[in-house]
Amino acid sequence: FFFFFRSSFPRTMPKFMKPGKIVIVLQGRYAGRKAVIVKNYDEGTDDRKYPHAVLAGIDRYPLKVNKRMSKKKIAARSRIKPFVKALNYNHIMPTRYVLKDVALKTTVGPDALAKGKRKETRKQVKKLFEEKYKNTNTRYFFQKLRF
Repeated sequence: FFFFFRSSFPRTMPKFMKPGKIVIVLQGRYAGRKAVIVKNYDEGTDDRKYPHAVLAGIDRYPLKVNKRMSKKKIAARSRIKPFVKALNYNHIMPTRYVLKDVALKTTVGPDALAKGKRKETRKQVKKLFEEKYKNTNTRYFFQKLRF
């Protein structure tokens, strides 16, 4: 009886590491930083044989601004320093949040992590993140992780 009951359930975990999911980096240079999954590889690839994801995240977060500050100061404090990296699933922790309607997929293409392309990709991601920061009230992603 129990055998029949157990076999009716699927044995695979649901896939929750999907593009747009906000994650926290746990290991390495960007530990404690928030990032967004751009592309996920649940089965791995030829050169990376482990499950991993290509992330676009924030290395330096924007600072607080108030009404008294000049436009120039607000622009300076709203700057974001991004990073683009492929990371093993073991080294990222998913959050419940999702970053919607950001055109990261087109910006961070399949060859984005190639030696010559990284800098250009980072510049495009910076532009996207700063645009999103100015025109959104999704503050979670753009705030430093406090713990």
